[in-house]
Amino acid sequence: MKQPTKQHSLRTAALAALAVGTLATSAACGSGFDDSAGQSSAPQSSGPASLQVLIGSSGDAETNALRAAAQTWSASSGSTATITPAQDLTQQLGQAFAGSNPPDVFYVDAARFADYASVGALEPYADKISDSADFYPGLRETFTHDGTFYCVPKDFSTLALIVNDDLWKKAGLTDADVPTTWEQLTSVSRKLKEKAPDVAPLVIGDTRDRVGAFMVEAGGWIVSPDGKKATADSPENVAGLSYVQGLLKEKLARFPKQVDAGWGGEAFGKAKAAMTIEGNWIKGAMKADYPDVKYSAHELPAGPKGKGTLSFTTCWGIAAKSRYKEQAIAFVEAMTKADQQMAFAKAFGVMPSRQSAKDAFTQAFPEDAPFVDSAEYAQGPVNAAKMDSVLADFDTAIQQLPAGDPEKILANLQKNTQAALGN
Repeated sequence: MKQPTKQHSLRTAALAALAVGTLATSAACGSGFDDSAGQSSAPQSSGPASLQVLIGSSGDAETNALRAAAQTWSASSGSTATITPAQDLTQQLGQAFAGSNPPDVFYVDAARFADYASVGALEPYADKISDSADFYPGLRETFTHDGTFYCVPKDFSTLALIVNDDLWKKAGLTDADVPTTWEQLTSVSRKLKEKAPDVAPLVIGDTRDRVGAFMVEAGGWIVSPDGKKATADSPENVAGLSYVQGLLKEKLARFPKQVDAGWGGEAFGKAKAAMTIEGNWIKGAMKADYPDVKYSAHELPAGPKGKGTLSFTTCWGIAAKSRYKEQAIAFVEAMTKADQQMAFAKAFGVMPSRQSAKDAFTQAFPEDAPFVDSAEYAQGPVNAAKMDSVLADFDTAIQQLPAGDPEKILANLQKNTQAALGN
């Protein structure tokens, strides 16, 4: 099974850049959309509406669950919501925005959010949702642009340390040996290498969406919290990359391709790795492809500045040009109530973005507690526009990290980030 990727391919990045470029060009000519198009007609603030909802579905389970929830909402509201799974969400949204005919409601990946918000494509409705402060603070920050909370997160995922329980025991390790610091991670990896030299102690993805967790644990990140300033070449980031490089050089950690695997979950499932770092989506992959592998999830080991992980999330975007903004907000309200989020969690394995749903979630899925427990300190994606090519270049550099120079890699990232941010 291929990795259910949370980073964008170069092709998707190129499409996104094209879409955002089209948006920017339109915005420079006026409001950003053609006011003569159908979607720009006078708003219909009350009464029944026919909402068009475009989603980036993970599969039939998600699509069917959303359609069922939409039907329930329709029965009580008198409006309708047509759920359409996108073939390529970024491309289709870009074309819809450029054609001034966007869907009323749509998924917005956190990595795309700043691009859309910066050109006025999104309605900033989030604080109109009941108890909007209930969404995890880090997720609120992810979907905040220029101080405005734009769109509410529909769910989220984080990274955790996944341990093969059988390989762990064969190496003479116990639950007490699960590492909680970098020093312990290094020590236990050496023990695993000694006991099972043919198995990589740790396999980790070769992009910022995995390696970046170590930068966060060292106290760094690529941009400042407001997304306005480049912070890539900080000593903290150097420490994070240098630690990963040390693991790689000692062969305590390997990238997936170094063990002939497509992603960390495949290496882990095939017992080529005793540990991996992945999100809670690994549960579906293990159940489908490696059902006999016994494993457990744990919070990532803390670094010099404490605990750290990365979060991945999507918000419910509402088009700034929608005729049915009030009805769209009512739809999102229904989709993000705590009990509805729990229904989605049970249907297709996501984690609720509302803090009030945490207890219900951990009771239903106790094995996923390490993922949701790390929400309070998780770092979201880079919250800045026009960063696709910069981050793609950084990913390429990370792939060369075993023989690379962390300081030079980060200096280049700093220069490119400053250019993208205009500072």
